[in-house]
Amino acid sequence: MKIGAITIGQAPRTDVTSDIMDIFNGKVELMQRGGLDGLTVEQISAFQPQEGDYVLVSRLLDGTSVTFAERYILPRLQEAIHELEETGARLIVFFCTGKFPASLTAKVPLIYPCDILDRVVPLLTKTSHIITVTPSPLQVEQCQEKWGQYVEKVTTIPASPYGPMADLEAAARQVKDLDGDLVVLDCIGFTQEMKELFARESGKLVVLPRTLLARVVSELTDVAQ
Repeated sequence: MKIGAITIGQAPRTDVTSDIMDIFNGKVELMQRGGLDGLTVEQISAFQPQEGDYVLVSRLLDGTSVTFAERYILPRLQEAIHELEETGARLIVFFCTGKFPASLTAKVPLIYPCDILDRVVPLLTKTSHIITVTPSPLQVEQCQEKWGQYVEKVTTIPASPYGPMADLEAAARQVKDLDGDLVVLDCIGFTQEMKELFARESGKLVVLPRTLLARVVSELTDVAQ
């Protein structure tokens, strides 16, 4: 089955596919596009978020991370959707846990990790108190506002999946001492290795968006010819 994948950064996201392609058991042809494809670092720097902007963090081809405002890339994301439709994608997944407006449209299903997480996470917490890890301090407030709609209490800490592993190790130890019975690594950039780190150091249950996304989508692909 042909599936489209859109990253808000630059494609291909080999860091993501390394954790998810085995879940599809060789039954998926993944075609990737990115919201920042073809842009230089200088061009991307003009997308810096201002007060009131919805903040996104993603990865460039060279492995570095960038922070930018969602509004700048929405037309580019719509163009990516059209390109993937034209190449025969049966559905399109987003490699991002952020929230996107309904103005993005497609002729095929658009599958957003945030929509899956919004529905599944409340079912996985007994106390309705979760701990979320988000890449940037600029995203803490919007992360708390978002999750406050679905659980009774949310504690958010910033720690980037694109930074030094030592920073994530420190964050995992911090999570251990926080109240909350479920950890949500709220960025598609977090890896299986990072999930294992947080689970090991905190002793808490951990949700990893990229593998959750793949397992849900695999329900549609496991009989694909």
